[in-house]
Amino acid sequence: MDTEPTGPFVALGERLRDAAEAFAGHGDAVPDILAGMVDDVDRALREELEIFPVCHHSPASALAMVRRLREKQPQVVYLELCEDLRPLIDELHNCQLPVALQAFATEIDGFPARWAPLSVVAPITEASAEYQAIAYALGTPGVELVLVDRSTDHVFQWNRPAPEAEEPTPPAEAGEGDPDGEGELHGDAVGIEIGALRPGFAELEAYLLHHGKVRHWSEWWDQYVEQPLAGADYTTYRQVMVMIGSLFRRLRPQDHARQAVDEDRERYMWTRMREHLATSGADPERCLYVCGAFHAASRVEEFGLASEAEPFPISPRTETAWRYGLIPSSHSAIEAQFGLAPGAVSIAAASWRRTIGRTRLKPFRLEGRKTTKKRATKATGTTRAAPAAGGAPVTDQLSGFLQAPPEPHLLDEDELLGWCVDIVRLARRNHYLASTADAIAVFETSILLAGMRGRARPTPYDFEDAAVTCIEKDRVPGRRDVRRLCEILLGGDRVGSVGYDALPPLARDVLDRLAPLGLNLTARTKQRALLDLRQHPELAPCSDLLWMLRRLLGDVVRPIMGARTLGERSIQESWDLTLGRDQRALVQIGYEGVTIEQVLERRLREAVRAPDATAATALDAVEEALLYLDSPRLGNDLGNRAVELLAAERTVDGAPRVLRGIRRLLAHYRGTEDGPPAWSEAFVTGGYAHYCTLLPTAFADEEAGPRQVGAMLGFLFGMESFALSLGCERTQLELAVRQSHPSAPDKVALHWAAMARLELISQAELRARCDELLANPLVVPAFPRYLSGFIQALEAVPTLAPFVVELLSKAFARLPDATLLPWLPQLISTLRKEAGELVPVLVREAGRTFPGGLAELDGWTPPWDAPAGAEPAAEEASATPVNRAVAELLAAHPESCSSVATLLGVAGEWRSLPAADPADSAGELVARHPESAQAVAALLAPAG
Repeated sequence: MDTEPTGPFVALGERLRDAAEAFAGHGDAVPDILAGMVDDVDRALREELEIFPVCHHSPASALAMVRRLREKQPQVVYLELCEDLRPLIDELHNCQLPVALQAFATEIDGFPARWAPLSVVAPITEASAEYQAIAYALGTPGVELVLVDRSTDHVFQWNRPAPEAEEPTPPAEAGEGDPDGEGELHGDAVGIEIGALRPGFAELEAYLLHHGKVRHWSEWWDQYVEQPLAGADYTTYRQVMVMIGSLFRRLRPQDHARQAVDEDRERYMWTRMREHLATSGADPERCLYVCGAFHAASRVEEFGLASEAEPFPISPRTETAWRYGLIPSSHSAIEAQFGLAPGAVSIAAASWRRTIGRTRLKPFRLEGRKTTKKRATKATGTTRAAPAAGGAPVTDQLSGFLQAPPEPHLLDEDELLGWCVDIVRLARRNHYLASTADAIAVFETSILLAGMRGRARPTPYDFEDAAVTCIEKDRVPGRRDVRRLCEILLGGDRVGSVGYDALPPLARDVLDRLAPLGLNLTARTKQRALLDLRQHPELAPCSDLLWMLRRLLGDVVRPIMGARTLGERSIQESWDLTLGRDQRALVQIGYEGVTIEQVLERRLREAVRAPDATAATALDAVEEALLYLDSPRLGNDLGNRAVELLAAERTVDGAPRVLRGIRRLLAHYRGTEDGPPAWSEAFVTGGYAHYCTLLPTAFADEEAGPRQVGAMLGFLFGMESFALSLGCERTQLELAVRQSHPSAPDKVALHWAAMARLELISQAELRARCDELLANPLVVPAFPRYLSGFIQALEAVPTLAPFVVELLSKAFARLPDATLLPWLPQLISTLRKEAGELVPVLVREAGRTFPGGLAELDGWTPPWDAPAGAEPAAEEASATPVNRAVAELLAAHPESCSSVATLLGVAGEWRSLPAADPADSAGELVARHPESAQAVAALLAPAG
């Protein structure tokens, strides 16, 4: 229960209580809330350890921090930031802000597996109080920086999401006004910010926005907190910030989801600070505690160095292996992650630069290790003793600030005119039909909006609204709308970068290995790499690395010319590289290994061991191992896993991918010196038995589509010769086809095609069955599905293509227009949906069957309508031997041919040779010139 305030704030507390009772009554909670706020301010300011309350990315907080650091010059700075991120702070010398400190974990232990990967980021901008404290501590000799907040591991220990919330939901404003995609730089990482000041319930926020005549909380904060505190002295700033933190804290419901976590964080931080003071022996008066204003008004028992509460028990970290690094950040990424208004961080940065220029205040900066050392040495001689913070009496500056009217800010016409002219120029570049009249309209409208909202001068938000009103048309002609153009004008979406020395080893290795390309890979512009591997074979390792990066990073490296497939390498390649702009992706994979090859091998092994891994996934992994890593050993390990996965599958959903994958791999292995490995033989034999077993079920199962069944038949018939040579039996396939009894039209057609391939039905019987389908008017509407099944069968029985052309031609020839015209759209849609990749085979066969010109069409007779006597003549003509000598030799010794025919199960009879053709050109030539034949005979004759 709150005690009565004592000291300099007694009068203020009484006035607030009397005013609250006069307006709200004695039974209302408002008087106690207002009195409690004054008590929280008094408590925070009386603490022996000086507390510096801040708001995240607040220029006013940064300005007050610079002033206080130069005045106090503390020796120890305690900062509200995850304690295990401390080693990353030293690498900020090598970065260009904004950047984000990141902790990343892929191998988790102690958390649910569905949470992986775990990621935490803490963005840092120059216009923030925490960066000024960091720059001061790193640039001043003898100053120690201590991070006291919970570790990243505890972030997930204490913030367990609900079971149904497996994926984080982005804020409502995420991605708005960000067509360039910079708002996605942080991905789905959990954000850590210092001093998040926002009302804890929607009613208060809506009330403040409505009466403040603003659209977003960021605009309210800038108008009613940032601007008044920008020029305030440190004492006033400190009291106001603690008061605001206390207000939001007391208005938050006690059952709020974050209440317990925030209180545990405060206990954690005070415990760590007391431990450090006890071990280091530092003087509390020479220390500074930087935390959010919400935590500065803490009411936990552990608050303060004089607290007699028991030490807060800190649970041990889990066995999760955390990796740490720096990633690029941007203003839009910070806005999207923390729910700020689009452009809020850019406007804050612009306000910071204007205030720094106006006040001539020198902020702290980290500009590189060499420069920092030089400045640090210079500052050593000028360091003076810090004044004692606790010796100065606490005075009430809060009453004067609350009672004083806002200072009138005169209109800066030059600045506003510059904005109006620049926005019109920028709009023209982005294809808007803007003119000088629009600039004048924006100027006048900005002043008008500011007056309507009770402001003495237009704010950047007023200017944005005026520009949208006067310039925005009914549509956006380019990629950016006017509001986005205003954000660019007022500060732009500044994007940071991580320096080479601060990159993970993998990222540095990639840049070093790509150095022969001669490109500036750290630039944010797109870089074009041209590789002539024939003239410059030394660039082949760069090509190999680029293809691996393509596999891991996607469009960060994009091939314009060149391809890489099994057994094929390009001699010239062209690449578009955006490694500088998409630095986060490269840094992210740096947490997974030391080299690209290690990361790729690890991902391939994880892919085939995943719970949802299939045989098709494993075959793709084998192909990638051969393609990118050229590792037969890894390919064999992944191939053995593919055999296991295929045997464990109970569905045929992946049959098309399995068929395509094993075909490509077998074609590659047959071109190598060692031939197919043992795992491929086991895969073919196992797949042959596996698909024979599942074939009857797949034909009857409604969930198995014709594409899957056709792929199964393609595997069985395409791999039949290889499987039979490895010991499989053809009888198993025949039994599986005989046991299949499909009912769907497309599967019926597939079944007929399989029976024709196994010679269980003849070609004439198959033709007769299809003719019956065309003759039955009840079946004609479903005929497209039969035709789709026959086309799917081309995967397994490619020799069926002439018959499918015949079948389709008969349908168009025999069906009347009344039936054909309604039937045609269904035919096209069915073929496009179920057999799109096999239609080109059918088109090529039709091109060979039909005549090539209109002149030949009149006298052309389809092969299926040719006279019956023409076919035997053709067969007899084709049976005439080309080489009579060979035919005579076989006829003289028929035993060998008869034995082979018996083994193959082919029945036939020997025909008598036709009479020799006297016009045989070869025989006539030999008879006319016998010398050559006699000489050859003499050479071949045995000696003696």
